[in-house]
Amino acid sequence: MTVSHDEVQAQLTGPGQLFEMEEVTGHGTTIRTWKHAPRDFRALLETSRFHGDKVFLTYEDEHITYEEHFRRAATLARRLVDEYGVAKGDRVAIAMRNYPEWVISFSAALAAGAVAVPLNAWWTPQELEYGLSDSGAKVVIADGERAAKLTGADAALIVTRGEVPAGARSFTDVLGEVEAGVTLPPVELSPEDPATIFYTSGTTGLPKGALGSHRNVGQSPMTVAYSMLRGTVRAGKDPAETAGQRRVTLLTVPLFHVTGCFAVMITTMFVGGGLVLMYKWDPGRALELIEREKITGLTGVPTNVWQLLSHPDLDKHDVSSLTALSYGGAPAPPKLLEHITERLPSRAPTNGYGMTETTALAINNSGADYYAKPDSIGLPMPVVDVKIADPLGRELPVGEVGELCLRGPNVILGYWNRPEATAETFVDGWLHTGDLARVDEEGFVFIVDRAKDMVIRGGENVYCAEVEAALFEHPAVDDAAVIGIPHDELGEEVGAVVRLSSPASPEELQAFLRERIAAFKVPVRFWVRETELPRNPGGKILKTHLRREVLGS
Repeated sequence: MTVSHDEVQAQLTGPGQLFEMEEVTGHGTTIRTWKHAPRDFRALLETSRFHGDKVFLTYEDEHITYEEHFRRAATLARRLVDEYGVAKGDRVAIAMRNYPEWVISFSAALAAGAVAVPLNAWWTPQELEYGLSDSGAKVVIADGERAAKLTGADAALIVTRGEVPAGARSFTDVLGEVEAGVTLPPVELSPEDPATIFYTSGTTGLPKGALGSHRNVGQSPMTVAYSMLRGTVRAGKDPAETAGQRRVTLLTVPLFHVTGCFAVMITTMFVGGGLVLMYKWDPGRALELIEREKITGLTGVPTNVWQLLSHPDLDKHDVSSLTALSYGGAPAPPKLLEHITERLPSRAPTNGYGMTETTALAINNSGADYYAKPDSIGLPMPVVDVKIADPLGRELPVGEVGELCLRGPNVILGYWNRPEATAETFVDGWLHTGDLARVDEEGFVFIVDRAKDMVIRGGENVYCAEVEAALFEHPAVDDAAVIGIPHDELGEEVGAVVRLSSPASPEELQAFLRERIAAFKVPVRFWVRETELPRNPGGKILKTHLRREVLGS
């Protein structure tokens, strides 16, 4: 029996229910919020302590329980306050791989009332210095690899898992003795207080610091938890059946990305699950960990799932514990759903949509809905409003393509020290995403393309995502990116960079595409790449890099 979406929402959000909603004033407008969400991160951290001896973090052979995590985070928070003079609103940067110390440092910074600034671990020394300078970080906690790049940093440096440069201190030394009775340092926080600065991808120009609030942090895990239960209830199942099942999630993306931090780490802390960390993403190693740690869910970007399913050792490992595959952060080709059904039948795939500016998840598609509409990102969460707008910000009718605008308690405060960029992106409480989308009569959202990614050929709009999805239908195409090629007469023509798993000529690919999309959308030129297509940590293809590589501009 399938339950309607309205019935699901009424059941889960009714008075007295966990997902009951209330209206509050925020962003200069009225927004709906999860009434019972943690009001700030300290409340979430204190509550997590009730999970006690359950294992929270696993890295290689290391296991850290919830109680151990709380004690270390509280101890580090006190050291930051007492020994480094960190006060409410000061910035504490984190620059490291997905080590347990990343989670402890993040928790400690927010518990001390500071603003946590996760820096991109892939950045060059110059980019890392920019992040520290732009945020005005007072302290930076880094691993050995990043510490070696931060020799000229003004911030106080704490180093873990590596050589400690002169003038810095080791994480172990700073932490010192961890006592069982440690408490969080005293600080008063409100939901609107700044909590995080996550830097945007910065594929063009300098990255912008997305300033998130404690409300964003507290609301985010409720949103993810609701999406999980919505699928269960929608399928006609009793949520109580799954309530006692412990979730163990394999983190496949960096913690400095909002998917890793909010959709996975913070949500895991909220529900009392287990989080398994990897040194770096490797599908073969992931299969080993799924078998060893009895992983129940994998969350990442579509590329992670695609590579896992394509790995030659998939059938050599026991992956029966894996029941959920969740991905977002980048467009998911409909072909991926077919791939999952073939290789891992009976699994529950979920495709989510979110941004740095929405504290991860805002819209998601799962279960029967995903199979019915695999090209949709799904329905907005109950606390999220959606508007499809024309260039003047006016709402467009159902079915028409325009810019996707979002409003809700997950939308950030704005950009750090960027008033003009903030005013341009956040208008009357609405976040203008820069994504072109449409909404159907049932409320399902379909991303058509990035506004800046669209190719305009002789006045005709060519949505790159549509052409890429068609390319993925070809059995030889392992990855694809569609770009615009400058043309004197037409303005632009369509080109494609592909990675192939078996030989296929441009003519063969063109003939294949002509059966699926209009002739003017078919690429006139193909570039075959032997190595993986360049992506940022969030899984988005770096098309600016590709254009420079193949076109020289």
